Amino acid sequence: MKLLVVEDDEDLAELLAEGLRGQGFGVDVARDGARALERAAASAYDVILLDRDLPVLHGDAVCRTLVATRNPARILMLTASGALADRVDGLNLGADDYLAKPFAYTELVARIHALARRGGGSTSGGVLERLGVVLDPQRRLAERDGRLLRLSPKEMVILELLLTADGGVVTHGELLDEAWEDAVDPRTGVVKVAMHGLRRKLGDPPLIEAVPGIGYRL
Repeated sequence: MKLLVVEDDEDLAELLAEGLRGQGFGVDVARDGARALERAAASAYDVILLDRDLPVLHGDAVCRTLVATRNPARILMLTASGALADRVDGLNLGADDYLAKPFAYTELVARIHALARRGGGSTSGGVLERLGVVLDPQRRLAERDGRLLRLSPKEMVILELLLTADGGVVTHGELLDEAWEDAVDPRTGVVKVAMHGLRRKLGDPPLIEAVPGIGYRL
């Protein structure tokens, strides 16, 4: 698995790179946002660890550019701020996960593995297609009847699960386990809210059917 560590603090960058290489990862390091985009364009990475406060080009701009250019790497945003508003901002930019500093190294490694599984985790091993919906998980591209769908990272995961099920039911529990990394109380209705957003973006005629008390299917 190949990682790009984007961190302007030289000591922390080298510490992360050394530890991750010891875990068997291939690791490159970029010390500013512009260099990060150069490396991301030149090499294929599974996960990019992206510090938010970067010189030359801010981490937010780097994240937006990676998403806009459909770079297939998963983005784990690192920041000194763990405030809810900052986490929401980072995820809305297109980051796949968000980790506040200081963090436990074991949690970082676990999140990297989880993102990598999600990035290459399509059981079909490639493009998924059903009922006019086409999803390329590696490139993070989704279409319906030739129309590009602008989906959030969670909506991408949910759609991939539904397509992979090939008409079978995906349970509420499976959706929570795969699309939400942290423990979420199922009573909060996050699945229902995310499903509403995905349905709206898919458009008419409706494709997603609710199976009461169980989950959803295409």
